[in-house]
Amino acid sequence: MKHLRWLKLIGLAGVLSLLLVISSVAAQEATLPTPTESGMAPVNNIEMYYATYGDPTNTPVVLLHGGLGNADYFVNQIPALVEDYYVITADSRGHGRSTMSEQQIGYALMASDVLALMDYLKIDAANLVGWSDGGIIGLYIAIHNPERLIKLIAYGANYIPSGVRADVGESERFNTYIEMAAGDYLKLSPTPDGFDAFLANIGNMWATEPNFTSEELNGITTPTLILDGMEEEAIYPEHALEMAKLIPTADLLLMGGIGHFAMWDKTEAFNHILLDYLGQ
Repeated sequence: MKHLRWLKLIGLAGVLSLLLVISSVAAQEATLPTPTESGMAPVNNIEMYYATYGDPTNTPVVLLHGGLGNADYFVNQIPALVEDYYVITADSRGHGRSTMSEQQIGYALMASDVLALMDYLKIDAANLVGWSDGGIIGLYIAIHNPERLIKLIAYGANYIPSGVRADVGESERFNTYIEMAAGDYLKLSPTPDGFDAFLANIGNMWATEPNFTSEELNGITTPTLILDGMEEEAIYPEHALEMAKLIPTADLLLMGGIGHFAMWDKTEAFNHILLDYLGQ
């Protein structure tokens, strides 16, 4: 039985009362620092946008955004990490500035893209911080390519489709995010008129994936932090608890008073958690 060093499984009420001490800090308007390097990497059958920040001799941290998003959504995290880490961000296939193919997008394919980008950048192994879909990609790599990871932090991830809340479509906060992401797609994408087709492709993935088995999660050896918010609009908090139980190397932290967007809505607390876990 693995340990939950950050939190014992004391029930949702106990978790909530324990974590309400984390202060709520509204996301501040921020400007992306100047990348050390940026460009389009030839990855599998696409061109994948990436940007790096900081000293390449530092320990690498790959930041993976959520569905419909782009690398710039980590604008509040990059400055906090760049002093001690070599930070790599990327737009997943079809997202942001990256191109896409006719293939159905899936987590295995996107994980393959991330590994190919790491190869392109000559990174053998890295810490990985994934938000939402980015966290699921991180779990896939932890299952299938653990040698490429140092530590994994997965925020707002699920391991089977039923972990997604049935009422997520009724969330005003989540629908506002989709509208924002659609606007960003229009500004950044090399195919700005393709959002509807892109959304249908992603929607099909969300409806059918991921499908990690209990045995696969039991086999994860990467030190992993399952991180989420108690007021999640997209993922059932109970699902995060279940996932943490299944991963032998997992720690669990549920942030009180926040949902799917802690990196913006509780930036200071979120960044503190990242730095603390990665620095151990």
